[in-house]
Amino acid sequence: MFAERLKIAQSGVQAALDAALEFHADLPVVQAMRYALRGGKRFRAFLVLETARLHGIYAAEAMPAAAAVEALHAYSLVHDDLPCMDDDDLRRGQPTVHVKWDEATAVLAGDGLQALAFELCCDTALGSRRLELVQALARASGAEGMVLGQALDIAAETAGAPLSLDEITRLQMAKTGALIEFSATAGAILAGADTIPLARYAKALGLAFQIADDILDASGDPAKVGKAVGKDRAANKATFVSHLGLKGAKARARALVDEAQSALAIYGMKADTLRDAARYVIERDV
Repeated sequence: MFAERLKIAQSGVQAALDAALEFHADLPVVQAMRYALRGGKRFRAFLVLETARLHGIYAAEAMPAAAAVEALHAYSLVHDDLPCMDDDDLRRGQPTVHVKWDEATAVLAGDGLQALAFELCCDTALGSRRLELVQALARASGAEGMVLGQALDIAAETAGAPLSLDEITRLQMAKTGALIEFSATAGAILAGADTIPLARYAKALGLAFQIADDILDASGDPAKVGKAVGKDRAANKATFVSHLGLKGAKARARALVDEAQSALAIYGMKADTLRDAARYVIERDV
């Protein structure tokens, strides 16, 4: 069921994003935006659509929010790949935006994708609570969330000592976890329902997701991952794997998945697909 719904989310969100970028298709910056939105797991969009379904909201009504979080995520990747940040040449097995075009185009494409995310979140299809959704996305992506995490990550590169496990956890809960939390609570926000159970689910899920990324960087296949691996070790960067070891990191990720699944008890069998999603996070090879 999870694989089927993830596939539906992938195709639906891609169609929504393509439609949103039909204007000025001949401009390099728009071409770069479309390029940045190609492929990907669409896991965040899936979470939006699935938590909306959990609250009786149809996919068509939640689709703008699902597309918005993917546009926001794509912007973060475009900027994260820049030479002034992580300086990556590959993303999803293809040249990064600044490599395929240039740095200025990559910066502007990221800016455009960020603006597009908030435009999508204002779609009237999202109903009367879309302002709350915009506020939640802003908090998740700004200096209280993803931007904070990225800033902490950059600061760690020049710090005198490697980050502690607690410091890494704080960094990753902001850099990766905040946007996952937005995605997992979006359905409850749109329904005017309690977000606490899904926020608990998302906090554990987001941390497990990042630990899985650290494991992939340490032991993944570059051909499957779609980007260079081993960069953390080469840079002597503190990660969950460097602190816990590969075996310990895997055990911690499994414990977090159990925690995420437990947070869904209030929803009963209706949340089984979200439980499957939690398992997917640590079983994926990309």
